[in-house]
Amino acid sequence: MDNNQRAVFFGPQGDTRWNQRRLTEALPGFSHHEVDIRDRQGILDLVKELRPNAIVHTAAQPSHDRAAAIPFDDFDTNAVGTLNLLEAARQFCPESPFVHMSTNKVYGDRPNTIAMRELETRWDFADPAYEHGISEDFSIDQSKHSLFGASKVAADIMVQEYGRYFGMPTCALRGGCLTGPNHSGVELHGFLSYLVKCNLQGREYKIFGYKGKQVRDNIHSLDVARFMAEFIAAPRCGEVYNLGGGKANTCSILEAFQIVERFSGRSQVFTYLDENRIGDHICYYSDLRKMRSHYPNWDISMTLEETIRQIVEVGLAVSG
Repeated sequence: MDNNQRAVFFGPQGDTRWNQRRLTEALPGFSHHEVDIRDRQGILDLVKELRPNAIVHTAAQPSHDRAAAIPFDDFDTNAVGTLNLLEAARQFCPESPFVHMSTNKVYGDRPNTIAMRELETRWDFADPAYEHGISEDFSIDQSKHSLFGASKVAADIMVQEYGRYFGMPTCALRGGCLTGPNHSGVELHGFLSYLVKCNLQGREYKIFGYKGKQVRDNIHSLDVARFMAEFIAAPRCGEVYNLGGGKANTCSILEAFQIVERFSGRSQVFTYLDENRIGDHICYYSDLRKMRSHYPNWDISMTLEETIRQIVEVGLAVSG
């Protein structure tokens, strides 16, 4: 179910109707329900009617910059919308696995308190305790989150609580940079997708602070879906997982430029603003060891280079 609210949040570039049409045409079993997640009665009625055997909840206002301008829409979508869906699940299909796409922004800017070292093209953690990245026991408290991060914290905790309090099979996936060739990236959300779009169209990409050396781990949508399938097949109650590309799939903005240019053959046009986004991470990548331990059949299958190659290839096909 979806109401294309992303186009309202981000304009035509964020529109996802094209993907809805693609799914309708490609998948015989696909059915679309035009429902706003903020519509409590609509959600209750639909879940009562469908009684789904699994729920994958990815609806969100996903930009921490945009949230400050639309605080009520942000909280109603991210926090209240999640509660609407959880309560509908508890009433009508409490045994069905409930997978919630949370975000690494629940950690706020606390990752920036870790000792860092500056390398030629990136920042990295200097503290050996974070050699594998940020793990799920990292504190989400007493840090600056952005209003988006705060609304996602509320949703994340509620998903855990329905699992722990009611014994429902729920998990919160604290995503890093989720991407892939079908991502409708915009400046405020969708790092790699938007970066490639700028490269292919010769548009200016703005780097916000940290010398362009800020690091993210990127995970292909296929590997996201593969982990969701593993959880649904063998669910646990009230779990949390840091779902990202891990250290092997990290890059800084400067490094992303180099990889994209290699596949596209086009130079990246960019400007640098010596002011980072509020609460933005200097360096973040996910420690995947808990995920691999709980679900040993799962691991990253798509490399960063292959992910970027696919995004470039689709972008070139669309632009002609």
